[in-house]
Amino acid sequence: MEFFRETDVVVIGGGIVGTAILRELSKYDLRCLLVEKEPDLSIGTTKANSAVCHAGFDAPAGSWKAKTNVRGNALYHELQDDLDLDIKWCGSLVCAVTDEQVEQLGVLLERGKANGVPGLEILTGDEVREKEPNLTTTKAALWAPTAGVMWPFGAAIAFAQCAVQNGAQVLRDCAVTGFVKEDGRVTIVNTTKGAIKTRFVINAAGVYADKVARLAGDDSFTITPRKGEYILFDKTAAPDLVWGIVFPCPTRTSKGILVCTTTHGNTFIGPNANDQDDKEDTAVTPAGMEEIIAGARKLVPNLPLGAAITEFAGLRAVSSTGDFVLGASPVPGFLNAAGTQSPGLSAAPAIAEVLVEALGKEMALRKKCNWNGRLPRKKAFNKMSASEKKAVIAGNALYGRVICRCETVTEGEIVAAIHEPVGARTVDGVKRRTRAGMGRCQGGFCGPRVVQILARELQVPVSSIVKERAASHLYYDKFTGGGTEGGK
Repeated sequence: MEFFRETDVVVIGGGIVGTAILRELSKYDLRCLLVEKEPDLSIGTTKANSAVCHAGFDAPAGSWKAKTNVRGNALYHELQDDLDLDIKWCGSLVCAVTDEQVEQLGVLLERGKANGVPGLEILTGDEVREKEPNLTTTKAALWAPTAGVMWPFGAAIAFAQCAVQNGAQVLRDCAVTGFVKEDGRVTIVNTTKGAIKTRFVINAAGVYADKVARLAGDDSFTITPRKGEYILFDKTAAPDLVWGIVFPCPTRTSKGILVCTTTHGNTFIGPNANDQDDKEDTAVTPAGMEEIIAGARKLVPNLPLGAAITEFAGLRAVSSTGDFVLGASPVPGFLNAAGTQSPGLSAAPAIAEVLVEALGKEMALRKKCNWNGRLPRKKAFNKMSASEKKAVIAGNALYGRVICRCETVTEGEIVAAIHEPVGARTVDGVKRRTRAGMGRCQGGFCGPRVVQILARELQVPVSSIVKERAASHLYYDKFTGGGTEGGK
């Protein structure tokens, strides 16, 4: 059998957990490779979640969720400057609107203390309104100052870029189709791009982690997709809602429908929590919209629904174990980082430490002496001063052409995003790296221009450019048959 790659560790899955693991592995003298079945990274749960870096008071003490959440939160505080991460450390409030919920806050406080979360305290309603004036129905709240809201896709890309600059590799459009074992041990990963010979496999495949594990012979857990729907408001609505992160008291299955303002100034409400069998169904529903609107109104009665600019849904990977599934599996050579539903985003860098520690029990690990954990700092054009804009345009005229009017994103930024390490290859890939298409018109103006720029820079036909996934073509070439008509 011919192998198109030989490596020490293959990471399956290019979400926040997989990319964090790849970065952690890149600290060692290892040949590391991440494979992602989609055209870009973070197309699963990482692209559609609440973007909250949780403090860590919700999960049961001693669980993987609790331990990695608190550690992960601390690591993000350290990594923010090194990786130029977009995080707003605004703290979070868990709001009680009934006397029964006020009592529940005490339970969360004690659990948080047991988990080692610093700075927790219960605020009165008046103290809450000093922070968030629009929480008129709140009687008391648990304040967690270490929580923050972040840009998840940006974090995943930063993890991947840091890993690549330290010698790791990333393969996209590369789906795993099976494994080959020798003496019961996984030694070969079969993919749609060919066979990869490896010493170890780390499974971070999100909602598909159970299916990937079964391909290797590990049936120790199952994953149930849990859909969460959201509504996103235009930036003009933010002053009338909240500045930071506002939770209701949690339920058995969910942290509840929250109201939160992102690092970019858009406020959103959601998510709900509905288990389903379909691992691909991310459609929003009328019933779901009604549910999250009703839930959010318990916290902020006057929602500016006329300012809604989009609705979306994401799937969380809920494990049958009730906790994250981390470490060596029953199959030699195969490790899992599975079931990483909330607080998976918050826990990702700590999960990476756990998996590398588990790998270290299986093989000798030697740290690199020249590992570089810092990325170059980037500044969005719309955040530059007038003199900075003038200077960057003088250096590259493409920065003088605005492509996305809503977010003031320039052609220079889009071209840079395409050619950077692990660069954009899709319209949504450009959107998540630059915010072109994330404004009020949701790409109605800039979308066709982004397609043209992608085709030009990648030197491919316009009909080959996709919105997000492999079959999501936006244009059809009637002469060659390229693309797929109607974008289907």
